[in-house]
Amino acid sequence: MTTLFISDLHLCAQRPAVIGLFIDFLRERAARADALYILGDLFEYWIGDDAVSDAEFTPIVDALHALTQGGTPAYIMHGNRDFLIGAGFAAASGCRLLPDPSLIDLHGEAVLLMHGDTLCTDDLAYQNFRRMVRDPQWIAGFLRKTVDERNAVVRNLRETSKAAMAEKKPEIMDVNTQTVETVMRQHGVRHLIHGHTHRPAQHDLRLDGRAARRTVLGDWYEQGSVLVCDARACVLETLR
Repeated sequence: MTTLFISDLHLCAQRPAVIGLFIDFLRERAARADALYILGDLFEYWIGDDAVSDAEFTPIVDALHALTQGGTPAYIMHGNRDFLIGAGFAAASGCRLLPDPSLIDLHGEAVLLMHGDTLCTDDLAYQNFRRMVRDPQWIAGFLRKTVDERNAVVRNLRETSKAAMAEKKPEIMDVNTQTVETVMRQHGVRHLIHGHTHRPAQHDLRLDGRAARRTVLGDWYEQGSVLVCDARACVLETLR
């Protein structure tokens, strides 16, 4: 039994090679797995289920639909770039929307899944921005705009974000250790899997005197990244 975890693919038309890599991954690796978990930022942006571009997104949705129709369950969690994925996408792709955080049974072990952005509590500016755009009133107002208007808002937000990130110290944009430990205690787990930071690693730690682990998934900018878990171990792999 094999379970796969991926995150931060940031798929978009400007990176066709990565879209191809992902579709091949679905057809080959994921189709043989027991389950696939996508822990946020599958897309570079998602401005609403009603604004799907046939050329850009339909091949991805179709490939996910083929996977789920073939018998492999796929779960998708919102990221900071695609938190507007909704029921329309779920119906078209066959993916099941997964709350952030989510607790799962992974080969007999309780494991906590998160996108990871809420763990970066030292980045106060980002956390304030996140609260703003996740507010139901903000979302409703955004979705009332035309597709062109939404795209313009997203372009503006991305440029603002790039400028802000350039001025931040790298450690500010990483997870806060105390926040990680607090969240793991709250959910009673010894293993946390998340993405968002683009710093793939498996961190062994001590939590209340007991061994624990935090696994960070890699992004798909230069190559693919997948965490492969079976009953024996969880291993981070690179896809090319």
